[in-house]
Amino acid sequence: MQRALLIENGTLLSTGGTPSIRQGQSVLIEGGIISRIAPRSRFEAFPGRRLDARGKIVVPGLINGHTHLYSTFARGLTKTKPARDFPSVLRNLWWRLDSALTTEDCYYSALIALIDSIRHGTTTLIDHHASPNAVGGSLDAIARAVSDTGLRACLCYEVSDRNGIAIAREGIAENVRFIRSCQARDGSHLRGLFGLHASSTLSDATLDEATGLGHDLQVGFHIHAAEAKSDQDATRRMSKMSVIDRLGRFGILGRRSIAAHCVHVTGREVALLAETGTAVAHNPQSNLNNAVGIADVVGMTQRGVLIGLGTDAMTTNMLEELRVALWGQRISTENPSAGFAETTQALFRSNAAIAGRIFGLGLGEIRKGFAGDLAIFDYDPPTPLTSANALGHVLFGLSQARVDTTIVGGRVLMERGQIKLNLDLPRLNAQARKLATHLWQRI
Repeated sequence: MQRALLIENGTLLSTGGTPSIRQGQSVLIEGGIISRIAPRSRFEAFPGRRLDARGKIVVPGLINGHTHLYSTFARGLTKTKPARDFPSVLRNLWWRLDSALTTEDCYYSALIALIDSIRHGTTTLIDHHASPNAVGGSLDAIARAVSDTGLRACLCYEVSDRNGIAIAREGIAENVRFIRSCQARDGSHLRGLFGLHASSTLSDATLDEATGLGHDLQVGFHIHAAEAKSDQDATRRMSKMSVIDRLGRFGILGRRSIAAHCVHVTGREVALLAETGTAVAHNPQSNLNNAVGIADVVGMTQRGVLIGLGTDAMTTNMLEELRVALWGQRISTENPSAGFAETTQALFRSNAAIAGRIFGLGLGEIRKGFAGDLAIFDYDPPTPLTSANALGHVLFGLSQARVDTTIVGGRVLMERGQIKLNLDLPRLNAQARKLATHLWQRI
């Protein structure tokens, strides 16, 4: 049973809803849930573990709305042909990488990325996995890494016809098996969505089979949607429909589902996303890196679309991603005042809402009854810090500060900058380097 934990002497910055600053308040976590927030004097008789956050800022654990944990072994990879457009980025790099992954690679690449996430105060991740020559059991390997780190994660396998119908069906089976196992365990740290690659790499027959099973399991779908213009062009050639219209036709849209990117969507498609309550995961660093454009976060938010923020594995630092999201909105609108509310809302409110739908937990707030997922930043503000200007401090101060402590469900995963897991980190990195070397040779 998880021990009770009392966090005291810190400045509480709750970013969910309307940001709030509270001084002199302590947070008690019991059974993985925040059970009480009160002045320090009320806890003088508390017999359990105390964590001193004096001179630091306590915030809700950060949430990554879309990532690819298998991407770790792409770091430093140079043996690829230059890409001239997004389809060649996929062909030259990512589809060669994912096809070379082994089940062991899946575990270690996930483990390294998850540890990096802890170092940056991220406590929940929504992952999208592909390893077409190691499909069966791949989600279990990633789930083992999640368990070894104590984080929360939602996993799925990326179904695609690009490697043939047999592998597509393996991907469908892996999703079904993993989702059923999560439903049987009903834990608070692992969940599954039904993964799909993109409209342009999925036939009607595969979509029909996958979505039928997903609906039977009563889960949502996680799919890349209109990331590049090429997805729209290929989908129109294939189906005479736009990407979002096609996803709607197959029942993929809805409150349980996530459409990643949505850079190249029409006004009609935005309306359909809003009408169905489908969540969108914005990934600005990846979109800029791949030169596909910038999603209209401001416009979609104003039209009622729930837009969260992901990294697409470009980083494990959600506050770095937030800053790029804001700059992207300003350069795309040519307005230096645009996007502040919409991008901060994406990270702090929408990501919490999206993850809350998946995990059935209150996330993203320092509030009684919410998950005891917190990040403590080593940040002593040089200017007044108030509820009115808290998000400005996040963007221009906290984002540059060191994460001191990361906590999930009351369990301390990192304290004073030191990982507190039963893992030999130097050995893990050495093994990862060995595996990456072999992977690069296979590529």
